[in-house]
Amino acid sequence: MSIALRKDNVKPISYIKSNAAAMLRYVNERKTPMIITQNGEAKAVVMDIETYQEKEDAFALLSILKLAEDDIAKGLVYSVDEVFDEIQKEIDEIQKEKENA
Repeated sequence: MSIALRKDNVKPISYIKSNAAAMLRYVNERKTPMIITQNGEAKAVVMDIETYQEKEDAFALLSILKLAEDDIAKGLVYSVDEVFDEIQKEIDEIQKEKENA
C-alpha cells in the first residue's frame, strides 16, 4: 500500500512550528499521514495513533509469519495429528492426576 501524496500531505518543518494543532487535527480527521520536509527532502512522517497502531500490528503479524516460515524451512513442524495426540496425552495425564489425588 502506498500513500497517495498530495500537496496537502507534504509540509515543510517550519509548518509544524506555527500549525502543530492544525496538523494534528488534519492527520486525525483524515487518517492520512503527513510528510514533513527539511531543506526540500522528506525527513519524517506524522500520523494519527490509530493508523500507527494498525501498522505496528501488521508488522508484528508479518514478523510472526516470518518466524513460522523459518521454522518450516528448518523442518521444525508437526502434523495436526501429532499435535492433537500430544494434547490428548496431556489431558489424559491431568485426568489421572486428579483421579489419584
